[in-house]
Amino acid sequence: MRILPVPCLSDNYAYLAAADGRREAIVIDPSEADPVVAALEREQLRLVAIINTHHHLDHVGGNEALRQRYGDLPVYAHASDVGRVPAQTERVEEGTPVEVAGLTFRPLHVPGHTMGAVSYCVEDAVFTGDTLFIGGCGRMFEGTPEVMHASLSKLGALPVHTRVFCGHEYTVNNLRFAETVEPENEAVRRKLAAARAARERGEPTVGSTIAEELATNPFLRCGEASVRARFPGPTLPDVFAAVRRAKDDYR
Repeated sequence: MRILPVPCLSDNYAYLAAADGRREAIVIDPSEADPVVAALEREQLRLVAIINTHHHLDHVGGNEALRQRYGDLPVYAHASDVGRVPAQTERVEEGTPVEVAGLTFRPLHVPGHTMGAVSYCVEDAVFTGDTLFIGGCGRMFEGTPEVMHASLSKLGALPVHTRVFCGHEYTVNNLRFAETVEPENEAVRRKLAAARAARERGEPTVGSTIAEELATNPFLRCGEASVRARFPGPTLPDVFAAVRRAKDDYR
């Protein structure tokens, strides 16, 4: 499977995914149409479907323009997002695979950032939208700490080799915050240095792994003694909520 990150807006990523040896592509979270069209033409791919992780405009803003250009493409999003995702044609539910263009996407319902948020597992990758970032997680616009922590735990339980493709280029700032949570975590230092170097080269930082996130992402490490010492709480969701509040205030 080929995965091509497509930078959109100021810091978003859409993604093109294509099965090996095929020219048909699926776009995940097209914030806007023009960068996606340019990438399709550059790679000589044919768009056959749109998949959305959640309803926010910076993830669905290109849906209608892409359908106008390429025809009545199927648009997949969570069943609860009908009426909120532009041009949605298909209702996604966890447990029902999405099969398109030789790829099988396994939806995971991960409410918290929004209540209809979905991450999509395909082969050795997961597209996490704004639920799990590299080194961080999304804000809770519609969910509670309990709901969001459960969703992140679901993602953290994926096979450790799973590659993580998220919705924004927030990695350097996320890892700077992670360093304040665990100043002695050498894995965070190494990953932050690598992320800074990638950005200096003009390269994306996406394509982390679940193993790397379990070692460096404070929102997946709420059970670690080093995190709980700084953010004590009676339950893991309480610890998560405290870390999330600190990140909200971090500059």
